[in-house]
Amino acid sequence: MAEISTGENNDGALLQVDQLLMHFPIRRGIFKRIAGHVKAVDGVTLTLRPGRTVALVGESGCGKTTAGKAIPRLIPATRGSIVFDGAPIRGIAGAAIAALRSAMQMIFQDPYASLNPRMRVGDIIAEGMRATGARTAVSTGDISGRIADLLRQVGLEAEMQNRYPHEFSGGQRQRIAIARALAVRPRGLICDEPTSALDVSVQAQILNLLKALQSEFGLAYLFITHNIAVVEYLAHEVAVMYLGRIVESGTMDEVLNSPAHPYTQALLSAVPRLDRDGARKVIILRGELPSPARPPDGCHFHPRCPRAVEVCERTYPPAVQLSATHVSNCHLLGGAESKRGLGTFS
Repeated sequence: MAEISTGENNDGALLQVDQLLMHFPIRRGIFKRIAGHVKAVDGVTLTLRPGRTVALVGESGCGKTTAGKAIPRLIPATRGSIVFDGAPIRGIAGAAIAALRSAMQMIFQDPYASLNPRMRVGDIIAEGMRATGARTAVSTGDISGRIADLLRQVGLEAEMQNRYPHEFSGGQRQRIAIARALAVRPRGLICDEPTSALDVSVQAQILNLLKALQSEFGLAYLFITHNIAVVEYLAHEVAVMYLGRIVESGTMDEVLNSPAHPYTQALLSAVPRLDRDGARKVIILRGELPSPARPPDGCHFHPRCPRAVEVCERTYPPAVQLSATHVSNCHLLGGAESKRGLGTFS
């Protein structure tokens, strides 16, 4: 059960996550004794506001999806603070959890796996409305009309509600998944790489749809992705995650145009771009992503960091406030190394 902080809504925040931990026990032997923990999420803090998009960025295996699933209590948190609309979610159950999940819906990565192949599209979309009918204020007789409206809203035809998922393309299935999420009138969406399984042209259609829906309904998005082009198009704020921890956060412009952490710089250097001033230097990281079951001492990134110094091996770096909105955890920003600077990312 997560330990949830008390307190009031933080500056109009819809969602406030503070020091979220998701540790999974490793059991070994005939008696399945705990021999350690996989630290999938190890102290994530973020704030989500209405009408804004926070992009959670990082390579595969860094804990992005696990953090996303913890927010609506799809999996229980080990420890941390999760406050939704000013109310802590610790200890909530039954109808309270249903209300939370209605208000904060999730769109999953694979549209081929997230829709029940045995159900018609209309029943898939209506399932949430029937379960939370009082909240959505939709009577049984009005559900069919509401489904038709939702399908049109996401660019599909009303009569498609009588078909099965296998009759649709990947892009159409993801639109159905979005319609299903919108059916219970959420205030925010957790989007777990919703375009990664789609063709590029279809990705653009889904992103345009999400942007239009946010503008119309004031939705808050937590957008989990490793695609920097998507971040540039959709995000207002960016949080860069490495081995279960956020190493840099700020506005989209600050993080993408003035990255301070060496990992962020390496991540962005790998993005192909047309550069009129010559070829961009790609930062090659040595080694592989360490196991979250055995994270390195000190800064988790130091075994791969081309700028690591001795202190990086001993102590995890504190957060350095670079501006009112830009924060990075790096020893090089707070000591003698910072006077030389990490260099300009261009």
